[in-house]
Amino acid sequence: MRVLVVTAVPVERDAVTRAFGGAEERVALPGAELHRRGAFDVLAGGAGPAAAAAATAFALASGASASAPYGLVVSAGIGGAFTPVTPLGSLIVADGIVAADLGAETADGFLPVTALGFGRDRFTPPPALVREVAAATGAAAGPVLTVSTVTGSAERAGALLAAHPGALAEAMEGFGVAEAAARADLPVLEVRAVSNAVGPRDRDAWRIGDALAALTDAFGKAAPVLEGWNSHEDLEG
Repeated sequence: MRVLVVTAVPVERDAVTRAFGGAEERVALPGAELHRRGAFDVLAGGAGPAAAAAATAFALASGASASAPYGLVVSAGIGGAFTPVTPLGSLIVADGIVAADLGAETADGFLPVTALGFGRDRFTPPPALVREVAAATGAAAGPVLTVSTVTGSAERAGALLAAHPGALAEAMEGFGVAEAAARADLPVLEVRAVSNAVGPRDRDAWRIGDALAALTDAFGKAAPVLEGWNSHEDLEG
């Protein structure tokens, strides 16, 4: 079984591939390039849910894994966290991948797309896989919010937590990756390393290098779990 890992940008992709041993093969796709090491194909698909969904869908449909089909798709990268529950440099594995701003603004507040009578706003990774990856890496497990606009104020951070109690982090790609994986009937996972706090943007306080190092460490520890996962076992979404 092969595993497709989708990040937003090349620096995240490279942090993931550093976790895997062996020689690297590069597989050209139109507009993208898969970095292949062992059972893992890692792709920098672009920032935001639309780019992530398009890149993931194209990779899954490209035939790049024809000799050994994909059994799992992982959205990975760094992200902002609702600290102090998840401090800088810590790891998060999503037990829910939530589209936090997909819906409509109304006079009574925000309505998720599901309240409008169509679509979905959440994917649930296989619970057993979440538990195994969390145990292998020491990650916290909880909902990760996908947003199209990164939060930049305490007020917005508070509103997100009020709407999604227990959320651990926000990022921009997980839900897009999950949409593509679901249409290919594949399970999805999201792994985030915390680089900053959700809220006012204080770049001096960001710890991007530490988060990238944590991402490498996480995939080094989780690789046997991910590679050995049975894609038809405990599939939920």
